[in-house]
Amino acid sequence: MNSKEEPNIAAQDARAPGAPPVVDVRALVGEGREAIIRHNGESYRLRITAANKLILTK
Repeated sequence: MNSKEEPNIAAQDARAPGAPPVVDVRALVGEGREAIIRHNGESYRLRITAANKLILTK
């Protein structure tokens, strides 16, 4: 990951109070194209498509 792709931590820390956190998708999928996200005991699959879109499925 080069410096252009790295998230700007200072900008994230300066967000407005109550604003949702900002998470770069690469923090979830790493070098791959998908990640499993757990919520209330359920698993969801987050995928990056060939068209570089995101799909979240249960």
